[in-house]
Amino acid sequence: MDELVIYTDGAARGNPGPGGYGAVLMWGDVKKEISQGYRFTTNNRMELMAVIAALQLLKRDHLKIVIYSDSAYVVNAVEKKWVFNWARKGYAGKKNADLWAIFLTYYKKHQIRFEWVKGHASNTWNNRCDELATAAADGRDLLEDTGYEPS
Repeated sequence: MDELVIYTDGAARGNPGPGGYGAVLMWGDVKKEISQGYRFTTNNRMELMAVIAALQLLKRDHLKIVIYSDSAYVVNAVEKKWVFNWARKGYAGKKNADLWAIFLTYYKKHQIRFEWVKGHASNTWNNRCDELATAAADGRDLLEDTGYEPS
């Protein structure tokens, strides 16, 4: 039980369109599921929002965390260190700068590594996150994604 495991997924209907995220956090035998829907957003924003929402729940710092995501956008941005370069350059010309900045504040508090998983395959937890994300996107009382600016 020395590592927190988080699975995340995002969805958007139309991309852009209504969207949502889902995440499952697992610490030993304890599991927590979260999700939220938005009126107008993109898939990439929801993929990243799932990660942020999961990290925002944590009550302690300095945790060892592995995050499983089917988003090459999110996984590569962190594991290939692109986001750190984007931050140094003030996110010039980069989409989702608002979310990346929020993510980095949480990233710095923990030991986080990302693992890419194939989406819509046989991974139970990735599939559950997909169910949560799509249900949230299709739900009622969708929030406004205040940081999203259509280009």
